[in-house]
Amino acid sequence: MAQPALMNTYGRLPVTFTRGEGVRLFDTEGKRYLDSISGIGVNALGHAHPAVTEAIQTQAGQLLHTSNLYSVQKQTELAEALCAVSGMDNVFFSNSGAEANEAAIKLARKHGHDRNIEIPHVVVMEQAFHGRTLATLTASGNRKIQAGFEPLVRGFIRAPFGDIAALETIAHNNDSVAAVLIEPIQGEGGIHTLPPEYLSQLRALCDKYDWLLMLDEVQTGNGRTGKYFAYQHSDIMPDVVVTAKGLGNGVPIGACLAHGKAASLFQPGNHGSTFGGNPLVCAAGLAVVKTLTSNNAIEQVAENGRYLVAGLKQQLANAPHVKEVRGQGLMIGIELTTPCAGLVALALEKGLLINVTSERVVRLLPPLIINQQEIDELLSILCPLILAWTDQSSAA
Repeated sequence: MAQPALMNTYGRLPVTFTRGEGVRLFDTEGKRYLDSISGIGVNALGHAHPAVTEAIQTQAGQLLHTSNLYSVQKQTELAEALCAVSGMDNVFFSNSGAEANEAAIKLARKHGHDRNIEIPHVVVMEQAFHGRTLATLTASGNRKIQAGFEPLVRGFIRAPFGDIAALETIAHNNDSVAAVLIEPIQGEGGIHTLPPEYLSQLRALCDKYDWLLMLDEVQTGNGRTGKYFAYQHSDIMPDVVVTAKGLGNGVPIGACLAHGKAASLFQPGNHGSTFGGNPLVCAAGLAVVKTLTSNNAIEQVAENGRYLVAGLKQQLANAPHVKEVRGQGLMIGIELTTPCAGLVALALEKGLLINVTSERVVRLLPPLIINQQEIDELLSILCPLILAWTDQSSAA
């Protein structure tokens, strides 16, 4: 798969896809694949979804871009739809999740400076992933992706994921904190979930110390966990929530949503984006939001997620090297006790697309439109591969 015209930044698999339909992809040889990674959680509505296709085609025939020097009707409509489904007050649109997280970090620093903090800090988590720009790379908790890009950006304090006592200690020892940035479920970090009461405790802590509570829902947002946003499984309201990936179903768009005091921090000139929220991407995003919020689509995600987890637990119950099956909705991780990156190529041969993260976790992010018959097909391919892999590991 050598492609000398492209920078050598990806270890690509030996396949090229030419078209997609629903949860299926087809390669240059016409081979059909079941997609259970959906472009790393991007194709929430699957491939070639008619509502998204129509929205893009219609908008492309009318207007692609004007810039944010002017009012953009579709941008306003999408912002209103996101505020309605989230309870947030306003939105800044960008081109990616990393850029949306950059906006959140700038909001945190603005909040800190408004509180007369000379060098505002943001608390971030071990094993987190927030992007690959210099600030979001620093905020991420993965030394492997940071190496070679020093000096990193100052202004971050790292804490253990899910440990509220550690945050209390930070609060007592550091008066320069302006915000906490956390993923409700760590995706790249290995599909790690928070303790049930953690977000409520974190909300109370942020209120106590006047910190912004900022949630990175780049991957968990847009119906992935069985609610529109993962924080809606609890009774809290964040100050900032960031999303991207599934919002555009393949069209690059990110969104930074703000609530309460965070919603008035940015004023004209504080932040901007040339392409952010242009008519084309917002038309696609609006089609996604309308589709997900109609016909109990997100409730079906929760049901199908439970069905998939139950199937995995049943079929892998006796696998000696399967440590845990975890996740929420259709964001699922299967942690093995041994490295398992080789499963990706084996699954590809069988016509199934999967992903391995954190070396030992098989990550499943199927399109949210997957049905139970397709889940059964996924299980029938994946579980025998994992069982064979763990048997091989036991023999070794």
